[in-house]
Amino acid sequence: MLWGMHHHDGPLARLRQGHETLVLDLLRRHGPLTRAGLGTHTGLSRTTLSDIVGGLVAGGAVVTAAPEQATGRRGRPVETLSLNPAAGQAVGIDFARRAVHVAAVNVAHEVVGSAGEPHPAGLPWEQRVAIAARLVGGLAGGGIGLGSLTGIGAGVVGPVGPPGEPDGFPGGTGPVRALLGAAFGVPVLVDNNTRLAALAESVWGSATGSRDVLYLRLSHGVGGGLVVGGALHGGAYGLSGELGHITVDPAGAPCDCGGRGCLETVASVGAVLEAHRAAGGRAADIAEFTAAATAGEEAARGVLRTVGGHVGTVLAAVCNAVGPGVVVVGGELAEAGALLLTPVEEALAAHVLPLARSRLDLRRAALGEYGGALGGIALVLQASPLLSRYPRTPTRPDGEDTP
Repeated sequence: MLWGMHHHDGPLARLRQGHETLVLDLLRRHGPLTRAGLGTHTGLSRTTLSDIVGGLVAGGAVVTAAPEQATGRRGRPVETLSLNPAAGQAVGIDFARRAVHVAAVNVAHEVVGSAGEPHPAGLPWEQRVAIAARLVGGLAGGGIGLGSLTGIGAGVVGPVGPPGEPDGFPGGTGPVRALLGAAFGVPVLVDNNTRLAALAESVWGSATGSRDVLYLRLSHGVGGGLVVGGALHGGAYGLSGELGHITVDPAGAPCDCGGRGCLETVASVGAVLEAHRAAGGRAADIAEFTAAATAGEEAARGVLRTVGGHVGTVLAAVCNAVGPGVVVVGGELAEAGALLLTPVEEALAAHVLPLARSRLDLRRAALGEYGGALGGIALVLQASPLLSRYPRTPTRPDGEDTP
């Protein structure tokens, strides 16, 4: 089993594991609960619940607390159960093109720390993983211990295929998985960092609580991610979320993907700065461009209106196909705020199905440069929502695990 749950895989062990997952996930989502509250939520019998809870407490995944006796109340204080913050930690790592960002949370979903460090483009993977290991080691004043880690979720640039794909797969992640596994000694999950940012926005960011989310990042590249039913959609070949390669102008500029007139050719940072210069602007980077637009420069605002129209048209087409409840726009270009999002919203309203217009919610991303790292943690949570190792089942004298 991926997360070291139960070594015996018989039907009784799987049933017990399912009960443990149910109890721990309830505590993760609802916070401390009484045994009676758990019984109501799970529907398990008192005997079964007592057995499951007893095993989780013995294994250290759950802790008990008895609140102080209320004044004037008779009887014994009601015991509550909660996840043990010390039971485990997960780390997320975002390997961006020119930087490494890391973040960590404990089993109670408390952020332990985050850190980042820039590096030259094209740095070898060995050095990038070494940076990540050093940053993780420094989190929480060095309080992150390898013994408490339960998994690592890593984001990389470009397409990411399923585990087991040969290293020749575009964006192959075999070296990353192997290097991280050797450095930390825990299971490693890898996905595209923009898709992970989409997942993070649905868990901790501007789309918190929404189970169907469409995310678009407007940065040096243009990409996106789709969260369906609360889970990240990766696609059969790891190519989900390539919104930057949807055509907006068949006669437009050639794109690195081999196509022509893709959204990335008009809405990436480089394309926006080029369009700004063509309109008479002088911004040297995206921060200067955004400042010029905010100050009222018509050249910059005109570029944003055009880009926003293209973005909204593409998003509307995707929305009509997949029906998200929330659309999130992030990346450096989103720093322009309403100057970009207003034309995006207008294009969405013009092109999305009439029935969806009043229901669709457009929001700006909230997590910034740490979205990918936090998404890596969310990936671990999806694989193991407990963020703690299951206690091993008792071992019989013959060496077999008991259910």
